[in-house]
Amino acid sequence: MTITLKEQLATMKEQFVASTPMEAHLTLSRLIEEQQASGLSNGVPVGSKAKDFALKDAVGNQVSLYEELSKGPVVLTFYRGGWCPFCNMQLRAYEKIMPQIRELGAQLLAISPQSPDNTLSQQEKEQLSFRVLSDTQGIVAAKYNLLYDVPEDLRQVLAGFGLNLAEYNQTERWILPVPATFMIDESAVIRSSYVNPDFMKRMEPDDILAELSKI
Repeated sequence: MTITLKEQLATMKEQFVASTPMEAHLTLSRLIEEQQASGLSNGVPVGSKAKDFALKDAVGNQVSLYEELSKGPVVLTFYRGGWCPFCNMQLRAYEKIMPQIRELGAQLLAISPQSPDNTLSQQEKEQLSFRVLSDTQGIVAAKYNLLYDVPEDLRQVLAGFGLNLAEYNQTERWILPVPATFMIDESAVIRSSYVNPDFMKRMEPDDILAELSKI
């Protein structure tokens, strides 16, 4: 029986909660609740026009959203970075459905604030066939109403895991996007979306295929 991404993430969450100090877990829970109560839980509304952007991929090639949309629909997903095990699990699950995404005439673009060097190493490690783009200043995440500055208490939590986010992303700011996935048609209209401040939950691969089949 195939294990769904939701089930894999739930198992990882159990392990994460069991291995995380209570204070750190409470800090993360508070942030999730605050973001769920704010506009960050909405992203860009379905039915609106997707914001164009140009970002570099793992090998330095510039990728324009509107240029890619001229070839067909785009699945656009925002994730936190290769340091996040939930993100890595998500990207591996999406890699498995790439043949079906291509059969539907679409492609997948993944965006994170991590530096190009870390993006390249992640793409190699995860053996991803889709393009992973670097949004180190969070400009595109901000356009999609997903960007937030990491609060001090969360900085301390991440530092406790040995992560200096500014150093990892090669920027002066500690920023992250709320994890989100958008289905965008050739007219640049957002047809469906999944935005969830709970970083331990992601859009199911089967749901992506179902939504793409409607475009």
